[in-house]
Amino acid sequence: MKRPIRLPFLVAVALLAAGSVPVAAAHTRVRTPEPLGVTATAPVSAENARVGVLVRGGAHYCTASVVHSEGRDLIVTAAHCLTGSGSGGIEFVPGYRDGRAPYGTWAVARIYVGDGWKGREDEDSDVAFARVVSRGGEEVEDLVGGNRLVAGAGLSPVGEAVTVVGYPKARETPVSCTNISTAYGGSQQRIECPGYSGGTSGSPWIDARGRVVGVLGGFQQGGATDDVSYSVVLGGEVAALYGEAASG
Repeated sequence: MKRPIRLPFLVAVALLAAGSVPVAAAHTRVRTPEPLGVTATAPVSAENARVGVLVRGGAHYCTASVVHSEGRDLIVTAAHCLTGSGSGGIEFVPGYRDGRAPYGTWAVARIYVGDGWKGREDEDSDVAFARVVSRGGEEVEDLVGGNRLVAGAGLSPVGEAVTVVGYPKARETPVSCTNISTAYGGSQQRIECPGYSGGTSGSPWIDARGRVVGVLGGFQQGGATDDVSYSVVLGGEVAALYGEAASG
């Protein structure tokens, strides 16, 4: 888990045999927030309502977000947020602020992690999906919407502006920062944004078209300092895992 330091042309793309995910470039209008590399409280908005906290034992400890699926019940986060001791009894609270759950609390029903994480906690497999239980016949995506997920062989947002929205454990409101992602090795990406301490693991990396192109985690479970964060490049393994979760 991320360790704190002290002191939107809409195009649907078919699911490929190689495991790429249906992708949508949400709008022709491309947002480029300024300034880059500055972390601030994330504003209340329809888009940010899709991001929320994972809660276990009465306390929030990681971040997750709603991703579009046919079942409209899917969230994405880091694998290390959903596995290990005490991984039962997890709830997702979208749009959480100041102890309030404006869109309700959603129990995690089933967890999906890749073989690389199951077998050896491979940092290149630190992405997971979970399905949440419907409430009163309504699914979570019906209420807050869901971002498209971009994953598949050869797809990478490296070099593009991404916005990372997450919940540090020490705060009761989410933070947001936009910067240019850069490559870290052949399978990871990194971003420089201050203040992403423990609790921000699982935060979505959202591109200018409103698509999830990363999940805070991976190298050192997201990074050893508050100021540099990492994500797996969402490749074929993540695409296949999404397909399994979305059809489950």
